[in-house]
Amino acid sequence: MHDRQAPQNGEVALCRFVADLQFADIPPRVIQFTKGLLIDWLGSTLAGKGAPQVEAIERFAHAMGPQDGPSTIVTSRRKTSPYFAAMVNAAASHVVEQDDVHNGSVFHPATVIFPAVLAVAEAEGKSGRDILTAAIAGYEVGIRIGEFLGRSHYQVFHTTGTAGTLAAAMAVGKLLGLDAITLNHALGSAGTQAAGLWEFLRDAADSKQLHTAKAASDGLMAAYLARDGFRGATRILEGKQGLAAGMSRDADPSRLTDGLGTRWATEETSFKWHAACRHTHPAADALQLLMQRENLRADDIAEVTCHVHQAAIDVLGPVTDPKTVHQAKFSMGTVLGLIAVHGVADLDAFERYALTDPRVAAFRSKVRMVRDDEVDALYPKRWVGKLTATSTLGRTLEARVDEPKGDPGNTLTPDEIEAKAIRLAQFRDGASADEMRSWITRVCALDDPNAPTALLPL
Repeated sequence: MHDRQAPQNGEVALCRFVADLQFADIPPRVIQFTKGLLIDWLGSTLAGKGAPQVEAIERFAHAMGPQDGPSTIVTSRRKTSPYFAAMVNAAASHVVEQDDVHNGSVFHPATVIFPAVLAVAEAEGKSGRDILTAAIAGYEVGIRIGEFLGRSHYQVFHTTGTAGTLAAAMAVGKLLGLDAITLNHALGSAGTQAAGLWEFLRDAADSKQLHTAKAASDGLMAAYLARDGFRGATRILEGKQGLAAGMSRDADPSRLTDGLGTRWATEETSFKWHAACRHTHPAADALQLLMQRENLRADDIAEVTCHVHQAAIDVLGPVTDPKTVHQAKFSMGTVLGLIAVHGVADLDAFERYALTDPRVAAFRSKVRMVRDDEVDALYPKRWVGKLTATSTLGRTLEARVDEPKGDPGNTLTPDEIEAKAIRLAQFRDGASADEMRSWITRVCALDDPNAPTALLPL
């Protein structure tokens, strides 16, 4: 155990919250919501089976890690160490862009938290209630760190890679039973490894999956090192040379403890409906609304202007001529082209049409983004879809969506979550519908003290 007392600061408040958190402290509605998040994550992970990025990272894990172990790689069912299982599963769950997102922090929690938690739970023999408690601890901390780092951070850094490393460390630390002082050291070791830059979007690099792979595995490593007495910086967030100093111009320390223990940020998380970057979703929903309301076809639309927040321009703007399916998920024109021509922007539509359908390419050329003061002022708490279209007959048409499908105020029903997970599981034969239903049944029983302790493997 560490013998040095940590200073009084936001980091310590977070660590004390995690150390003290008990399953009984969490409202039942948050427990139920978290089960939905886990089901959603499993589907996203299985959909990543066979993706080249995931295969490369699994080959690395196979070459560098043990050939067997206590923890399961979900896509291949191969067993390895917790570290490498977390690494591969985190990459797999982020590749099809269907994993969850928290609006206010612009952070994808599931893809870094669940891989680390499940890998360690298998290795340590933890219960379903332990899994849920640890995951919620990771969500609560990671979301607040993302909010703390602010909008300026997200302009350059992929928050899921940065804040996600610390979220994974806190989740694993909770699962390992670390006290607040030891968690503080885990946080420091996680923070000094936090990384992830948006530059990959400009040339269709595979870095986004590396960000999540490293965030989950590095966070796991930080927690295990802390348990073994390894010291980390105790002011890694707010210190003079910490994360905020190096990665943010608008960090707000009050966000670290905002409603801690009373505001359950986990249940603010959004599910993704379209298989694309979340910044495209508000406009995609608005275009669907407009076309249904006006009974329009793609050929009826001459021009589309998306009134967006600045972060959408920062993230989507560099992708003008997508070269890969994954890059197409960050092209506003491609996403709207799929909606306009095919009615959906799901996994099948991206695979079949995003790069090959000339009608989608033609529609992409009609789309532009402009920064809108109102939309930008509401972001990131609210992601508003505001769109103006000009018809080929010269009519000006407008549509607005205040809460895209999947947002907390327009969330998916349990049936929709399960149906989505089954579709994702079957996308690349990651699991059959019956296998996925069996997994869903296990997830739904995680809080039952009489349920089997292991979620994985199937």
